[in-house]
Amino acid sequence: MTLPIESMNTLRERRGKILNNVSPEKLEALHARGSYSARERIDALFAEGSFQELGMHAHHNAVSFGMAGRELPTDGVITGTGYIGDMQVASFSQDFQVLAGTMGKMQARKIVRLMRHALRVGVPMVAFKDSGGARIQEGVDALSGYGDVFYYNVMLSGVVPQIAVICGPCAGGAAYSPALMDFVIMTRHNAYMFLTGPEVIKAVTGRTTTMDEVGSAEMHASVSGNVHFIAENDEHAIALVKNLLTYLPPNNTEDPPHDMSVPIDEMEDQGIYDLIPGSSSDPLDMQAVIRRIVDNGQLLEVHAKFAQNVIVGFARICGMVIGVVANQPMVRAGALDMDAADKIARFVRMCNVFNVPLITLVDVPGFLPGVEQERGGIIRHGAKMLHAFASCTTPKVTVILRKAYGGSYLAMCSQEMRADMVYAWPSAEIAVMGAEAAVKILYRKEIEQATDRKEKAAELAQDYRDKFASPYAAASNFYITDVIDPADTRWMLALALRKLLGKRELRPAKKHGNMPL
Repeated sequence: MTLPIESMNTLRERRGKILNNVSPEKLEALHARGSYSARERIDALFAEGSFQELGMHAHHNAVSFGMAGRELPTDGVITGTGYIGDMQVASFSQDFQVLAGTMGKMQARKIVRLMRHALRVGVPMVAFKDSGGARIQEGVDALSGYGDVFYYNVMLSGVVPQIAVICGPCAGGAAYSPALMDFVIMTRHNAYMFLTGPEVIKAVTGRTTTMDEVGSAEMHASVSGNVHFIAENDEHAIALVKNLLTYLPPNNTEDPPHDMSVPIDEMEDQGIYDLIPGSSSDPLDMQAVIRRIVDNGQLLEVHAKFAQNVIVGFARICGMVIGVVANQPMVRAGALDMDAADKIARFVRMCNVFNVPLITLVDVPGFLPGVEQERGGIIRHGAKMLHAFASCTTPKVTVILRKAYGGSYLAMCSQEMRADMVYAWPSAEIAVMGAEAAVKILYRKEIEQATDRKEKAAELAQDYRDKFASPYAAASNFYITDVIDPADTRWMLALALRKLLGKRELRPAKKHGNMPL
């Protein structure tokens, strides 16, 4: 049977209008500011020829809300699946050129249909957000559409990775969808995200503010913590998506893409000694230590600009994918505060649901003291870390490099939080508090009666370290697995992880724990 020429011409005409809905002039303007069109984002994400669109011809009937004759190609969102390498990925891309990418009921239906596909098949979801918000003309239908999307964001949570790319406006209720996803990437110059913008804030509170203050990528990455990565432009954002997916499994039933063919080389790293300061009061650069331990010195740091007193991110050790959690003594001496606790707890839970082993590097003097911290709920925030580490069932290996005092020792995944292996450098100090503070409490009278109080305090502090705070004291009670040479850290971690990859741990039957949110 031969199809009528008219039918084929109609098909080509319809597809042509949809595929070429952005004029060359608008494309040139987009490219000039580092942006792609909605369809170009999809094309750049997937391997050539692998994208299959879902619902290309689905759109709302514009006549029903007073816009007779207005065409809405794809209803302002492109949805479908394709391949990034060997991994199938579902993605949708909102099209700002179609009614400002606003969401109505049909756009929501298309997105939800795609999310249900990702859930059933077990593939990651990548969302390009570029929308003016709810489609006002559709009234409560638009709100209902957002509700459906939020619901499926939660259904996908912990089942498949969800990555949001904010590459344009993301305002009002639209901002909650990326907030429900695992990772948020935001372009530096062309995107903004907020619940209430400067005009609304001024009308309600009288305060004058700017878009940069309330909605920029820089603000969200460094202050609010809503954004995990800043991209310079759309090309950079898509490269970040692809890089991120190289560390994650397609769903929670599979393991990350470990390369088990990489051998474990028992080679000592003498260069690591150069990173260790001569005095425990001098800060250790944990970034430099991490680069010595991981493959090729490569760490994909997550939340790099937020709570910089701690470091979290993805790396590999001898081909094995790992999540790294570490204190950074170069910032606030590595002390834990509210933001640091939230940052670690979220990352640990994400690694747990996607079966990523955890390496925790410890050099922490304690929780940050202060009225603001106490009134802000540091107890509640710190408890999130305890809950996250204790409930994590992936392989967990901890290395105590130097200080590990008080409750922060426990919060950084000690043996009591069921770390599988806990190693310590000879320079480690594990105690309720620092030696100097301890002797002031324990030996106050002896110090006051001494001829040279300063010398006596230093002598007693060193004696306290040797007897009560040394790693050997902890090892004698089996609180740590072994005291190791810093030069052996990389291969010791690799060997321990290789043996732990088959770990399976069952927990009591329950819906979920009640995390102190």
